[in-house]
Amino acid sequence: MQIPVIAQTVGLLVMSNVFMTIAWYGHLKNLASKPWWIAAFISWSIALFEYLLQVPANRIGYTQLSLAQLKILQEAITLTVFVPFAMLYMDQPFKLDYVWAALCLVGAVYFIFRA
Repeated sequence: MQIPVIAQTVGLLVMSNVFMTIAWYGHLKNLASKPWWIAAFISWSIALFEYLLQVPANRIGYTQLSLAQLKILQEAITLTVFVPFAMLYMDQPFKLDYVWAALCLVGAVYFIFRA
């Protein structure tokens, strides 16, 4: 049985976003006392895995989704990954603004996928 294109795309984008979020923001907690170039090198190393997942996700997704649909899907997934990371790993408090941002993205997803 073949996995549907949308499921492959979403799965790869979720995994990609986990790596991306760690690469972009994890150094703020773990490497704050290190020089920026060490944080950049480690972040770039982590980001390699993000690209190894993100590029195939977009190539697979583009076989059935428009470019705009891929982008909005990516943004919705980014927020879905970022909020738990910020709260659980970075010890940031929950903000009602996360809900409003999510509602805006739900609207974006609706409008871009309604056709």
